[in-house]
Amino acid sequence: MTNEQKTEFVQLMIDSDVLMFGSFVTKSGRNSPYFVNTGKYRTGRQIELLGRFYADAVISAIGIEFDCMFGPAYKGIPLVTATACSLFSRHGIDKPYFFNRKEAKDHGEGGVLVGYQPKDGDKVVVIEDVITAGAGLRADLPVLMAAAKVSVTDMFISVDRCEVGMGGKTAVTEVKEELGIAVHPIVTVLDILDYLRGPSCTTQPQYAEYVPQMEKYMEQYCVL
Repeated sequence: MTNEQKTEFVQLMIDSDVLMFGSFVTKSGRNSPYFVNTGKYRTGRQIELLGRFYADAVISAIGIEFDCMFGPAYKGIPLVTATACSLFSRHGIDKPYFFNRKEAKDHGEGGVLVGYQPKDGDKVVVIEDVITAGAGLRADLPVLMAAAKVSVTDMFISVDRCEVGMGGKTAVTEVKEELGIAVHPIVTVLDILDYLRGPSCTTQPQYAEYVPQMEKYMEQYCVL
């Protein structure tokens, strides 16, 4: 992703109320000066633009060397759908996608997977919003492996917070080392800070106060 694309993505998150600044307590109990909630995307324009960024990130990072895409319930469902649409409309690449239910359906077609049914040997790409400790991904992998003998080598997320976990490593690093899955963020927390330090401080001066707060938080909790 180019710096211009990263700036545009941060702006999209702000305009959509997905990226918020203030005081937020995270799951880890840390007092964070920013918060990302992709559940705030709520219009056709927003989800169409979001799909473009994810599709471009996929093409830039791994090209077309994969078989299908998986979106974990619930926030991954619209993300993987939008990505699949944009891959076809922007790049002419028609890839199947699927997602899971939280609970298995006991009537109709049954099962926990909706959409494409993975096959043995498939290379699956995961499309998700954020990754905190990797617990969600660890829970989803057995579901995928139970469906077929697939390989999961890449995951795409909106934001990498770059925060150190209990083991002294970031969640992205732990997922790579423990599960062999490369995590590709569209932007990182450093890109968000660069946005706040840039022209936005002039055109949107209300964000300037968060620069020192972000710097202090990152110095304490982040590995860049």
